[in-house]
Amino acid sequence: MHAVLEYTYADDYLESREQFRADHLRAGWEAVERGELLLGGAVGEGPFKGLLIFTGENPVEAAKGFAAADPYVINGVVTEWTATPWTTVLGSEAATPVRR
Repeated sequence: MHAVLEYTYADDYLESREQFRADHLRAGWEAVERGELLLGGAVGEGPFKGLLIFTGENPVEAAKGFAAADPYVINGVVTEWTATPWTTVLGSEAATPVRR
């Protein structure tokens, strides 16, 4: 099972993230170590979005829990977020592979 956590960042994201970035990254790496977070990062060249890919038994709940505690969300660096189930069918990590 997978889920996508999508962040919409504030217009001043590059400036506003600085004081919270170390804590945000620490939380991310802790989620990686727990086996919940596969990948995460900013998307685009501005305005930026963030995508974080979660896995596990209940990845949507893991994504929601991450967002609720994320310093970026708590401190307004992220203005909106959604956690959505992702049905993965292609690739070595696909939860429900579909082959020819």
